[in-house]
Amino acid sequence: MIPSRGYAALHSKAPLTAHTFQRRDPGPHDVVIDIHFCGICHSDIHQARNEWDTSTFPMVPGHEIAGVVARVGTAVTRFRVGDRVGVGCMVNSCRTCEECREDLEQFCPNPVWTYNGLESDGVTPTMGGYANNNVVDEAFVLRIPDALPLDTAAPLLCAGITTYSPLRHWNAGPGKRVAVIGLGGLGHMAVKLAHAMGAETSVLSHSARKRDDALRLGADRFYDTSHPDTLVSLERTFDLILNTVSADVDWNPYLATLRRDGTMVLVGLPEQPLAIDAFSLVGGRRRIAGSPIGGIAETQEMLDFCAKHDIVCDIERVAIADVNRAYERVLASDVHYRFVIDMATLA
Repeated sequence: MIPSRGYAALHSKAPLTAHTFQRRDPGPHDVVIDIHFCGICHSDIHQARNEWDTSTFPMVPGHEIAGVVARVGTAVTRFRVGDRVGVGCMVNSCRTCEECREDLEQFCPNPVWTYNGLESDGVTPTMGGYANNNVVDEAFVLRIPDALPLDTAAPLLCAGITTYSPLRHWNAGPGKRVAVIGLGGLGHMAVKLAHAMGAETSVLSHSARKRDDALRLGADRFYDTSHPDTLVSLERTFDLILNTVSADVDWNPYLATLRRDGTMVLVGLPEQPLAIDAFSLVGGRRRIAGSPIGGIAETQEMLDFCAKHDIVCDIERVAIADVNRAYERVLASDVHYRFVIDMATLA
């Protein structure tokens, strides 16, 4: 076993504290990674506080991992010691189902999540990136291009691919009008990516103070939805809406801003079921869809795209001892736009 140090939630809603634990022994196909940085995702907070009723403890969160290869197994062919690498939300899958065979591991019925899951042996718990190291099968390790700094690249492993995947799937690009609802950790990446893909990009936000940031990030237009007439004036405007908001909101006025055959894609997770106006869907042949992360091949494609277009996440670095305060700031929307833990601060 490999000794590891990190921060863990020891039980539901407990503050994260220093924690020592054991990683599994690396096998022939495994890569041992020295973790340099790990992003803080809102889902880390949900999981650490058992808000989805699926958590097991102790839990070391973190699935936006960037670091350097420290060791490789005897059968590893894709990586060498010293390579710059990343790990996202998954560290394995069944590899035999239809989805895995099509490079869509994110839809595998038996995935192995980076934390709060079980290793392929079905017994050993997976522990995430709020730690000094990790052991991951090379098939689920991503290469981080030299053009991307490790700290600002870390959140791309979740926030980046979560927004890139639906933009690619629904063909965002020249001639398409894309709207992004919300300008947070996901939304700011959606704006950067949609703009780089060549789409006419708009931001829909109820906060007028985000106008300057939206335009700086690449939006062509900003619409303040706190004014009741804004959405009415935008009816039949957009080909694609990327909804990054997890709040419980009446989405029907937003649906009406879709053109015929337009699609609203949910990447956030509202707590309550959606109440949708069927007449708006049927009358406009509109669609509501959902999208999680991407598969490993698409995630590597996203990293290469970001390197080509000089796209990184806007971050604030924090020491790992400040992780609990960072959690509270995430809940207060007091971050522009992603916290990244500097693992050099791990005592």
